[in-house]
Amino acid sequence: MIDVYSWATPNGHKIHILLEELGLEYKAIPIDIGNGDQFTPEFLAISPNNKIPAIVDSDGPDGKPLALFESGAILFYLAEKTGKFLPADPVGRYTTMEWLMFQMGGVGPMLGQAHHFRIYAPEQIEYAVNRYSNEARRLYNVMDKRLAVTQFLAGNEYSIADIATFPWTRSWKNQGIELDEFPNVKRWFDVISSRPAVIRGVEVLTSLRKEHTSDKSREVLFGALQYAKH
Repeated sequence: MIDVYSWATPNGHKIHILLEELGLEYKAIPIDIGNGDQFTPEFLAISPNNKIPAIVDSDGPDGKPLALFESGAILFYLAEKTGKFLPADPVGRYTTMEWLMFQMGGVGPMLGQAHHFRIYAPEQIEYAVNRYSNEARRLYNVMDKRLAVTQFLAGNEYSIADIATFPWTRSWKNQGIELDEFPNVKRWFDVISSRPAVIRGVEVLTSLRKEHTSDKSREVLFGALQYAKH
């Protein structure tokens, strides 16, 4: 059994999707990040960076429990554990890791900032909106060029690189993107979004999610509580 401490966000959905694709038995344990659940001692013991997702695999290496945080590390672990969605050949493996790191270091942080300054920031800062909206377009263009020559990001096989990236592209409108301008990304997006495991994965914990409109949730997510010692 794998316990998944998570929430209905792009990073959470990465893990939900992969677990559904793999058919592994898991339990989704909600960590309401707008309520401050990520700061509890119990969660911090598993995820010291106070971010979701995190997992505890009761059947880890050598049959011992293993706790992991950071979505990229979790994807890599589950793919290695099952031998799926991560090629065995060195070239395919490193290409997959390359595009997974592209998501972790670029797509996630930059599209997250685009979301923040376009949707959640208490004031519209033109420089920030333009900076991150333009970076979002640049990243979509990188993906579009790649997907002009391969079916999926790491090659012609669906992999954890696609699973990592797809949830972030579901909110393309909030990023100032028109998906029709990137036809190869749109083709890729449509193929992935129609997979049964993906459809199931993006519904995990979604019914519990609330918009971050209250002063409390904004303080928890974006205020001083983020920078306090826990």
